[in-house]
Amino acid sequence: MNIISLFSGAGGLDLGFEKAGFKTIWANEYDKEIWETFEKNFPNTTLDRRSIVNVPLGDIPEAMGLIGGPPCQSWSEAGKLKGINDHRGQLFFEFIRVLRDKQPLFFLAENVSGMLASRHSKALENIKTHFIESGYNLSFQLLNAHDYNVPQDRKRVFFVGFRKDLNITFQFPKGFSKKRFLKDAIYDLKDNVLPAADKNYTNGDDCKVDNHEYMTGGFSTIFMSRNRVRSWDEPSFTIQAGGRHAPLHPQAPKMKFLEQNKRIFVPQSEHLYRRLSIRECARIQTFPDSHKFYYKNLTAGYKMVGNAVPPNLAYYLAKKDHRRYKGNELHGGTKTTKDIRCHYLKRFYESFLIRTH
Repeated sequence: MNIISLFSGAGGLDLGFEKAGFKTIWANEYDKEIWETFEKNFPNTTLDRRSIVNVPLGDIPEAMGLIGGPPCQSWSEAGKLKGINDHRGQLFFEFIRVLRDKQPLFFLAENVSGMLASRHSKALENIKTHFIESGYNLSFQLLNAHDYNVPQDRKRVFFVGFRKDLNITFQFPKGFSKKRFLKDAIYDLKDNVLPAADKNYTNGDDCKVDNHEYMTGGFSTIFMSRNRVRSWDEPSFTIQAGGRHAPLHPQAPKMKFLEQNKRIFVPQSEHLYRRLSIRECARIQTFPDSHKFYYKNLTAGYKMVGNAVPPNLAYYLAKKDHRRYKGNELHGGTKTTKDIRCHYLKRFYESFLIRTH
């Protein structure tokens, strides 16, 4: 079942959908620091390296689905919250441009929870209207990845739509009651990590586990204004795109409060405080160790991992029962095959949702 992927990044969404039985046949990513990582992890996917703004619609293949995470910096609570007034926020409409032309059976788009800020309410409603006017029944919800076998608190908004002629309205899957925590994801990595090489360049093949190296350097006043340590039996803080703001490893005690907006490392335990490694962040994001990240400076590695959608969350949004479709392989096809594709999608949707706890 073929899909196309926009703003693909390191491939978190693609990996989750692939695990659920989909195949990304064409992807688009403009950030040159990501290209090697995506292409080596998805060797059978065509990666278009142009800005999506410059990609003619005729260059994009037909497919059953469209997935992607338009750039979120302009909506982020950690950013300047410019939203739709920032050119990156406007890239949401490039997603809609492709959607309207290709008319896939379904789409899924992800973005940060900062999009829900009151200052963005009109822009958000405008985006929802564009999705609906593109011919889709829209479902929209804020999800916490921790509810879907991801060992971190990570709240993100999801737009999911099915084409109106299918008469389907997507119901988001319920989360799991059993949670995963830091000890479940990274405990086995605690004794074999390396600090970054000089100027935070990678150690490369010297890493005992791929990407198991952490950024060194000082901590900002903003970073030291809050506790940045979660214990082994807690979920991680949100994995962010900046290495300087990576959560601290759970081997350290929680930071000591001095006064409002000021904390310090516990005296005599300073040596225990280090940032999570890129591999630890990737594990927390639920990337398998086989998914290697390629970079020269660790800054690029943290950015790739932190911007990704956790593959486990993507999987639970995309999961289906393979047995029902054995022998009924679906392909993207063209609009002339619409009736056949609709028939199989309705059967497929019956097993699209996760109902377990």
